[in-house]
Amino acid sequence: MKTNVAEFLLVTVLAVCTFAPRSWADTVVVVCKSDFQLALVDPFTEKVLMKLPTGKGPHEVAVSPDGRTAYVSNFGRYSVYPPGDTEHDKAGDTITVVDLVNRKVKTTFDLGTHTGPHGMTASHDGKFLWVTSETPQAVLELDSATGKILHVWNTNQMRSHMIVVTPDEKKFYVTNTVSGSVSVIDHGSGEVKILATGPGTEGIAISPDGKEVWAASRADAKIEIISTATDTIETSFPSGGKGPKRMQFTPDGAQVWVTNDGSNQATVFDARSRELLANLTLSKAPSGVSISSDGSHAYVTNANANELTFIEVASRKILGTLAIGTDPDGVAWSAR
Repeated sequence: MKTNVAEFLLVTVLAVCTFAPRSWADTVVVVCKSDFQLALVDPFTEKVLMKLPTGKGPHEVAVSPDGRTAYVSNFGRYSVYPPGDTEHDKAGDTITVVDLVNRKVKTTFDLGTHTGPHGMTASHDGKFLWVTSETPQAVLELDSATGKILHVWNTNQMRSHMIVVTPDEKKFYVTNTVSGSVSVIDHGSGEVKILATGPGTEGIAISPDGKEVWAASRADAKIEIISTATDTIETSFPSGGKGPKRMQFTPDGAQVWVTNDGSNQATVFDARSRELLANLTLSKAPSGVSISSDGSHAYVTNANANELTFIEVASRKILGTLAIGTDPDGVAWSAR
């Protein structure tokens, strides 16, 4: 009898472990601007797990280093709206904080007089969140637990949009779309250096070793490479498509993936030789791009197709697409 009871308990435990839903696992998080939602996607089944409400016009999403929290910038402007909507062109002033473990909205940070929050990145220890704001044009340092604004650095340029930080967290690099520039901000002194890049500079990425920053200017379809040692532009070259919008390095630093929404393409570059390795045709208006922490898969939002595209990095094979929501934009990877 004891043996039968033991066997029963073992089978029960195995069944629970096998069939119980995972409360927290690797997740792709996608903002849908015109739905005011954050979609949580299972990268293995390629299905939407659930959608959570955000503020109006969410544009970007950043994930904490431990993968437990997502921060959504409610920029406030969105593209798809019903007749008579008077809110679609108004700037937002909040950040939605999402608990990815329990899959629920945790809180909302109110930025007060700082409007148009957009690009974000979290500190290595997860204690700070750095956010760009369009008005006034600045980088905000927030306490990631409370949302309290701890420090403000002015970018001295117009429409400050996306941000990256060096691995030692001593410098910020911010793209300014109207000014066509990158602001280099010293975290300690607040000193700002302006680099003239190209018209509509928006997308930006930093190499894992922190030696290079790549910036994309949409209007002239070029990529500029900035040396972080000298804070000068080393070289520039065509993006391989039209309207380069976002970019990201693979975790090993070997490749850079670029979305080109004006030509419905994703281009892949060798990060060292700058050689164009591949040119992928995607759905309408590819926008955000994120690469899994193991470098195996890329995830691209397609704003005008309302889709998320799944791509195998090694083969550059498109594995599938998923109807994700209206006007998807920012996308990020959350690793357990």
